[in-house]
Amino acid sequence: MGKRSNNQLPNNLPQLQNLIKKDPESYVHEFLQQYRNYKTNLEIFQLKPGDCNKTLADLVMFLAQVAQCYPDQMSDFPDEMKRLLQYQNTVLHPEMRQIFCRALILLRNKGLISPISVLELFFELLRCQDKQLRKMLFTHIVADIKNINSKSKNNKINSTLQSFMYTMLRDNNATAAKMSLDVMIQLYKKNIWNDAKTVNVIVTACFSKITKVLVAALKFFLGRDEDDNEESESEDEGEKRTVGEISLAYRIGKKSKKRTKRFERAKSALKKNKKKKKPEAFNFSALHYIHDPQGVAERLFQQLEKTTERFEVKLMMMAMVAKLIGLHQLFLFNFYPFLQRFMQPHQKEVTKILLFAAWSAHDLIPPEVIESVVMTLVNNFVTERNSGEVMAVGLNAVREICAQCPLAMNKDLLDDLVQYKSHKSKSVLMASRSLIQLFKELNPTMLHKKDRGRPTEASKDIKPKAYGELAVSEHVPGAEILEVEAEDQQEEWESASSEEDDDGDEWIDVYHSSDDDETQEADTVKDLDPEERREKAVKVSTNRLLTQEDFEKIRKQQAIRQVEPAHAKTGKKRKKSQVVEKPHAIGELAELGHIERVHKRRKHDRESRMATVLEGRVGREKFGGGTKQKMNPHASTTNKSKKKNKPFMMVKQKMGGKGKRSFRQKQIALRDSLLKRSKAK
Repeated sequence: MGKRSNNQLPNNLPQLQNLIKKDPESYVHEFLQQYRNYKTNLEIFQLKPGDCNKTLADLVMFLAQVAQCYPDQMSDFPDEMKRLLQYQNTVLHPEMRQIFCRALILLRNKGLISPISVLELFFELLRCQDKQLRKMLFTHIVADIKNINSKSKNNKINSTLQSFMYTMLRDNNATAAKMSLDVMIQLYKKNIWNDAKTVNVIVTACFSKITKVLVAALKFFLGRDEDDNEESESEDEGEKRTVGEISLAYRIGKKSKKRTKRFERAKSALKKNKKKKKPEAFNFSALHYIHDPQGVAERLFQQLEKTTERFEVKLMMMAMVAKLIGLHQLFLFNFYPFLQRFMQPHQKEVTKILLFAAWSAHDLIPPEVIESVVMTLVNNFVTERNSGEVMAVGLNAVREICAQCPLAMNKDLLDDLVQYKSHKSKSVLMASRSLIQLFKELNPTMLHKKDRGRPTEASKDIKPKAYGELAVSEHVPGAEILEVEAEDQQEEWESASSEEDDDGDEWIDVYHSSDDDETQEADTVKDLDPEERREKAVKVSTNRLLTQEDFEKIRKQQAIRQVEPAHAKTGKKRKKSQVVEKPHAIGELAELGHIERVHKRRKHDRESRMATVLEGRVGREKFGGGTKQKMNPHASTTNKSKKKNKPFMMVKQKMGGKGKRSFRQKQIALRDSLLKRSKAK
């Protein structure tokens, strides 16, 4: 009887819940009965909050499911849940605490409570020593804020939550501060909170005394794009495997209209998911949003000098300061002597320190400040007592620093470094030639005449900039190869715009830049003086609307000028200089691979090993294993050799041979043979 009574309507909560959602008015009495039962169990539970009350847990989830059906009776229910979690979260039983949080999440998803009060409570609950609860709250916080800003940005709620998170980042509880920071970083990566206020709140975490919070903030600003790319690639591979499995299942099974429709629906669903996962094409670095980069760099550098953290954390702080200096062109002169202390070949992670020196170099730094860095680098790395790899790394680092700040190099030092272009080590040779190639583009006058190479049309226009000089152009470089728009054609444009009302229905032939002949002006531009070229380029830039075809023409002509000789002379041919691959464009931030790029050939690569093997086979043909030499080369082959070229299905029955007989089978065979012999006698 007990089991049957439990299945009756008032006690069967899932059935009652289903019926109430269908017809709330017909089951008001049963609902009130369960609500009074909840009140009674809640008072009992508050006497011993550390115990697990299964009945109360079922009633709480039942009331949360049907709360939207009786808003008047359930008006106090959310406040009771929040009050329990706010004042007794440390003493509550873990299962009961999780049940109350799930009830609030359910009420929030139904829109019965405001998001600010719930989210602030959940942020405070991140202090609890319950990993499973923290994971659930983290997922809900990110999803809820994403849903709030799905249609349009809710600036009021966002501003309130960001201000609250600013206080959470300074919390003494390391777990709560770290989880709050993870929420902000996750929302920024999902392009929900990708504004300046979020970034500047995260900046405050860079000065936290908690190591986990500090490292997470530094990783966010330095960017770990490699990990993200790997994750996205693995997701794409998973999608491809899923499509392949669906296609394979469709091909193998029996074809029918129902299965065909199901297959098409599955493919369209996968395409929709793939479109949703595509990130936005526009990606702006968070370092640009910092309000006071100079103040942040100074504070972080002071913290770096005093910190006692691990060397890996120090490296991340150095990278952050270096990127801020290079990106915003800041002045922090004490940072360079600090880096020079670590510029030793035996230093751990020395290539990263050299990379930070290249990041922190820019045009506005006084040459005498950055020149000391270059001299330290040359004295410690580019010396004959070091190996070729160390010298190559030093030359690569000098090249990257000079690419950002050309005035850091003086003529005497450059003449010394250029002498390594004929070094016995190929890595040093290539690094020295890449330095020569850089100064061919920046300032060829600093090189010796024999190192400048053949002068080209583009090299005539190179002018080295003085300290603090800005290159301001009045025209589009290379626009002189285009035709200047004629005055009568310009008048047609003006007349067309003024008489638009009168001749609205008529076509007017106006000039368009794509009507030019592609082969015109190519030869006539060469005969113009530099001043005439500049005047024509200014006229073209001011009087014409340039199209994509025009820009493509300009790019082609500029590429030709890079290789076309300035003066065609007859006589003795000059030796063709070796082309050195550019590591990256001038002005871009260097990468670690640009400094660690060492051209070294292994002593025993595949080519040398194969040459040694072939050399040892000379005169030993008769000892060759594997294939026997036939006396008559035209003779037929054996059946054994023919079997190797036959399809496997033809010979698979013969591959197994005779199976091994068991002892019982041998006994039977022996008995039969003996009987057979006795009968034969």
